[in-house]
Amino acid sequence: MRSDAVAATGGAGRPEKRKAITRAATAVFGREGYVRASMDAIAAEAGVSKRTVYNHFADKETLFLSVALQNSAELTEAMRELMDKHLDRVVDLRQGLTDFAVERARAVLSAGDRGALGRAIRAEVANIPADVLEAWLEAGPIASQRDLAQRFEAIADRGLLAVDDAPQTAEQFTLLTFHGVAERSFWGALPVADEELARIAALGVDAFLRIHRVPAVR
Repeated sequence: MRSDAVAATGGAGRPEKRKAITRAATAVFGREGYVRASMDAIAAEAGVSKRTVYNHFADKETLFLSVALQNSAELTEAMRELMDKHLDRVVDLRQGLTDFAVERARAVLSAGDRGALGRAIRAEVANIPADVLEAWLEAGPIASQRDLAQRFEAIADRGLLAVDDAPQTAEQFTLLTFHGVAERSFWGALPVADEELARIAALGVDAFLRIHRVPAVR
């Protein structure tokens, strides 16, 4: 995998230079896209020489994968923290699911340069090397959905949800509570009012619970 190459490069130079380069690369890739972005532009954004960039990263593909994985992993960790907060010890299931859906949408839509990088990846999917795309998906969207499936299994074990297929249940929840907001905002490029986030989340959670709520015992 290309990620092995990322781990093996970039040992030379000072850590603060590497951080400056990855921050700059996130901004430039998000603004220009993968194809148009150049190592010259990234060096200028970081305030370093192009030689310094190459001292840390062998080529543009390696740098792109590095920042894509870093940003994807950071967003995945943020999603885990929201799941911990709202889903681990849920008492009011509808409220917990709704609060999680609202905060997840808010976090993704306000992700700044990280969000712009995600939009660039989606827009240029045909131009991004397949192994880079696969690694980004695994570190981010796939990992988050896997985490959500595990939370739903745990909630089902408590008798609060009817779950036959946890990954499918997680996918349904995301489709009902998040993807409409993501598409409307063009994945964070346009703002969505908090009131609208709450409305969409509540409607989606109600639809989700009509499918997966455990029937009341009579």
